[in-house]
Amino acid sequence: MTEYGPRPVDRRLPTEEARDLLTLVRELAEREITPTAAEEEDAGRFPREIFTLLSESGLLSLPYAEEFGGGNQPYEVYLQVLEELAAARLTVGLGVSVHTLACHALAGYGSEKQRAEHLPAMLGGGLLGAYCLSEPSAGSDAASLTTRAVRDGDTWTLDGTKAWITHGGVADFYTVLARTGVSGPRGITAFLVPGDAEGLSAAQPERKMGMKGSPTAQLHFDGVRVSDSCRLGDEGQGFAIALSALDSGRLGIAACAIGVAQAALDEALGYVASRHQFGRPIADFQGLRFMLADMATQVEAGRALYLAAARLRDADLPFSKEAAMAKLFCTDAAMRVTTDAVQLLGGYGYTADFPAERYMREAKVLQIVEG
Repeated sequence: MTEYGPRPVDRRLPTEEARDLLTLVRELAEREITPTAAEEEDAGRFPREIFTLLSESGLLSLPYAEEFGGGNQPYEVYLQVLEELAAARLTVGLGVSVHTLACHALAGYGSEKQRAEHLPAMLGGGLLGAYCLSEPSAGSDAASLTTRAVRDGDTWTLDGTKAWITHGGVADFYTVLARTGVSGPRGITAFLVPGDAEGLSAAQPERKMGMKGSPTAQLHFDGVRVSDSCRLGDEGQGFAIALSALDSGRLGIAACAIGVAQAALDEALGYVASRHQFGRPIADFQGLRFMLADMATQVEAGRALYLAAARLRDADLPFSKEAAMAKLFCTDAAMRVTTDAVQLLGGYGYTADFPAERYMREAKVLQIVEG
């Protein structure tokens, strides 16, 4: 490797504890995730054992309070953990982001009794969550969802279909948004539904161009009955809860996007340092340096943008606009950087023998999900 090769990310972390945490995450990723990522993705294997390991290591609970088993870490730190995990394998990084999203409604809007009863197992007990908002005919217009919950005394009955659910069919619990009242956003309520609830079933996972190890499936609710104790927040508050969750979730997607982009940049840097043409490394060629400089700038700018939004969130300041901007910029940057990485590797970049083509396929979905 020459002076042009990849280097570790220079992270500016708020505490020594955070630096130790990122070191742990990087070592865990290099040992347990990266070596088999390509093979596992090609086979479409869901890495449940990795999520169990992350739970045991306290990495599924980072942004939540210690009193319920959380890591009590600021979003500024949590998102950089996501970035490292996504760089190793997007199925894992995005999976952690989705799990965190699924815990948001209970942690932020559940009663003290609900949090005490459910959060410890969700955060550190090996459980894995999913988030159910989208439907076949309600994507960007999520307020038009039609999955319905009807109350009968202290019980609710849910009927309908959810679509594009990450971890659909493998999650242990689902945060579900369902219509309980009038049309529009004010008639929606949030519920916590166990993954083994009677009447709940998953369709065959979608056949995707990337992230094949992460199951994405429709969920069918056919007379699923849950107690009123599973309702999160007030009746009709569900859409506000969903938007609150998505603000934070978009930051998770932004961090994952930069993780994939960083992995692609590192792959390109390693390749141009080792590939020789005309008697010297192709990293010596000015035209390729221009491309690499643009790629590195996109990665650093995206990282700065998502961290700036995270710091607003950590300071309890409004961050919705900044989260949306970070999600937009970072996912577009990931698409550009991964495409350029394929170009820099030439014919090798187009083969599955190198990870660049996988990064490019994975980056595309990040432009689509979560708004």
